[in-house]
Amino acid sequence: MHRNMENKKITIAVMDYSKSPGPRYSAQGDDSGEDFYHKILNEKFKYACDNKLDIEINLDGPDGYASSFLDEAFGNLVFDFGKEDVKNRVTIISNEEPEWIEMIINETYNEWEERRIANDTPTKTAKHEAWWRLNYNNLLSKEEWVCSI
Repeated sequence: MHRNMENKKITIAVMDYSKSPGPRYSAQGDDSGEDFYHKILNEKFKYACDNKLDIEINLDGPDGYASSFLDEAFGNLVFDFGKEDVKNRVTIISNEEPEWIEMIINETYNEWEERRIANDTPTKTAKHEAWWRLNYNNLLSKEEWVCSI
């Protein structure tokens, strides 16, 4: 693994996206987990994969989270890239509420990996630009995978 090189990572601070992260879906309100995933996480994760980088995601700073925001953002990441690659590449920081880390790793990752295996496609409530996902050949491709607005 390549975690021993400190400069070999991308840092994402949710605070840079929103001081007040919103609900699960874009249709439910602003700054949703769905929106954060599609605007930030998907492309950053693909870039990290291509460049053999790790990602550190810092949850500290915002006013607070709905668990559904975190579930949707990190769940989509697992659905599109697979649990093992996400676990090996992503480090979550939350000094303010460390229980979020445990929830994401022990619940979200496992539940969404089951969904991925069952091909239980995530709901999309807004139109998104094409995004990266492992396709049926287990290769990454960028498409508009679903749109169930």
